[in-house]
Amino acid sequence: MEEKRLTDEKYYYTITYGCQMNENDTERINGQLEDLGYKPAENMEDADIVIMNTCSVRQNAEEKVYGKIGEIKKLKDKNPRMLLGIAGCMAQENKGKLIERMPIIDFVIGPYHIHDLKDIISRENARGGHIVKTERNPHSVRDYSELRSVRKSRVFAWIPIMQGCNKFCTYCIVPYVRGREISRTIDDICREIKGLAETGYKEITLLGQNVNSYGLDFRNGTNFGDLIRAIDKIDGIERVRYMTSHPRDMTFDMIDAMAASPKVVRHMHLPVQHGSNEMLKQMNRGYTIEHFKELVNYVRQKMPDVALTTDLITGFPGETEEMHQETIKLLKEVRFDSAYTFIYSPRTGTPAARMENQIDDETKHRRLQELMDTQNEISLELNRGMEGKNYEIIIEGPSKQDVNHWFGRTSTNKMILFPYEEGIKVGDTRMAKVDTAQTWVLKGELL
Repeated sequence: MEEKRLTDEKYYYTITYGCQMNENDTERINGQLEDLGYKPAENMEDADIVIMNTCSVRQNAEEKVYGKIGEIKKLKDKNPRMLLGIAGCMAQENKGKLIERMPIIDFVIGPYHIHDLKDIISRENARGGHIVKTERNPHSVRDYSELRSVRKSRVFAWIPIMQGCNKFCTYCIVPYVRGREISRTIDDICREIKGLAETGYKEITLLGQNVNSYGLDFRNGTNFGDLIRAIDKIDGIERVRYMTSHPRDMTFDMIDAMAASPKVVRHMHLPVQHGSNEMLKQMNRGYTIEHFKELVNYVRQKMPDVALTTDLITGFPGETEEMHQETIKLLKEVRFDSAYTFIYSPRTGTPAARMENQIDDETKHRRLQELMDTQNEISLELNRGMEGKNYEIIIEGPSKQDVNHWFGRTSTNKMILFPYEEGIKVGDTRMAKVDTAQTWVLKGELL
């Protein structure tokens, strides 16, 4: 630490909780810090500034943040010059209350104020006071899109196409902290993608709370399908992924655009959340199970090789055993490749938190296990159908569990593990043969 002080070098350390949108926000935060001359620290203990990019979707995410702040307090006691900033959705939701509860926090910024970070840090260093910037400014989304990113990968990149959400699902805090839907222009998005293609990126993921809502705020007919068609014209990018879709705004035209694209992957994440129309109504999802199945049938008609994944919530207020069985029935009928299942968790400030007929924890956990057991059986059956077949993958690197085994993903987002071979590198596009299927991963070899 002393050696760094003598050379006037400054170091930063960022911690990210939550979704891929937060991951991308952190990359842009890092860009601002490096513009100010900070370098990335390998350990939090070596940092002159620590920024935590937070999530408020679930209660346990917030509890993790407070626990980490407790750790940082000990570091700040040893190094009073260290700055601590809280960014992201939890910052937006709690605003100045965060500093009241944890006075060691130097500044709090919401998602709309990442572009203010340089000015905030300069003022904070100058005067040593608390700063809170959480007011919503729709125009700042455009400023944000121009920020430099320090990306984790040289092959795979996140591309935010819009900010905010207008859906107001009764269980969700996101519209209250991310604000209304605001889209970047097609030209702006394509300019960023072209720059990535020119520097060797091979796969991009388009990000939005609901990508199917893209362009609705322009009120000129622009939609997600138009964006896909524009991206298709960009040379160099091999794969285009996107998340997350919403059944309410999904159209046949968008599906047609994705099916016709040589770049869009054959993986669609389409959160259904529940198998009961009554529950969907209580959740304010804006569609019926019948409409959802109509969309799924059209997707599979246009893209027979598509892998469908979804999100499910169990234990929502008022959920009966019969409603729970409707979700299990839906899983068996639609046969998703995988499903991310969650126990309903009340979030203060949302309508569902005030609903009567809250479900007890024991029932929630039992129903969760039944959903997972049903889906895991289906996932394994579908994966076993891939055994003995060859698939194109883009190599992502070594497995966390075993550096002697690397992995890549298929267009359908299936992970294939294989023994490391001399000379391979991250970003290589190769063919792999699947030998053994498991519920969550496939094992095989490079061809």
